[in-house]
Amino acid sequence: MQRRLSSVLLCGAAIMAVAVPMAGPNLNAQSKYPLEVAFTYNATLSDLITSKDFWMQGGGVEVHGRFYGGIGVVADVAGMHAANIDSSGVDLNLVTATFGPRYTWSPTHRRYALFGQALVGEAFGFNSVFPSVTGANTTSYSLAVNSGGGLNIALSPHIALRAFEANWLRTQLPNSTNNAQNNVSLGTGIVFRFR
Repeated sequence: MQRRLSSVLLCGAAIMAVAVPMAGPNLNAQSKYPLEVAFTYNATLSDLITSKDFWMQGGGVEVHGRFYGGIGVVADVAGMHAANIDSSGVDLNLVTATFGPRYTWSPTHRRYALFGQALVGEAFGFNSVFPSVTGANTTSYSLAVNSGGGLNIALSPHIALRAFEANWLRTQLPNSTNNAQNNVSLGTGIVFRFR
C-alpha cells in the first residue's frame, strides 16, 4: 500500500514540478501565487451497510499548482478515523491519496477564491473489518474518487483561510453487500501560497 500511495504522490509532484514553472507568462491576477499548500481538518459522513450513518474525523494535506489562469492540478492526502462504529466495537482508519485537476476562480481585486475539483486515487482502510468471500480482513484498499469544491479567503498575501470545502468521496472497500461507500466530506483549514 505504501508503494501505491507513493506512486500517486510521486506522479502528482512530477506533474507540478513541470507545470508550475511553465506558468510564468500565463499567470494573471487570479493566479498570482501558482503554488499552494493547505492543511485541513475534515469531518466525513459515511454510510454503513445497515443504512446507518457515522462520522469520521481527521485531517489532510494538499499541494495545488496552477499553470494557466485558474487551471491547475492538486494532490491530496487525507487520513480519517472513527471509533466504535454504531456501538459495534469496530473502528475504522482510512487514508486516501488522490490527484487531479482543479479550477480556481477569483474576481480581480477580491480576497476570495472559489474552486472545483475532480480527483482520483486510492483509499486504504485498516484496523477495521472488511468482509470478503474468502473471509474478513483487517486491511483493504480500493479506488477513491473525490470531487467537490470550496472557498478560500485571503488573510495576507501568502496566507488564506479555507473557509469551507465540501466533497463527495466514493470508495469501494469490501462490505459484504455492494462494496461501495458514498461519503460526504466537509473541511476547513489554512492555505499557504507561494510564488
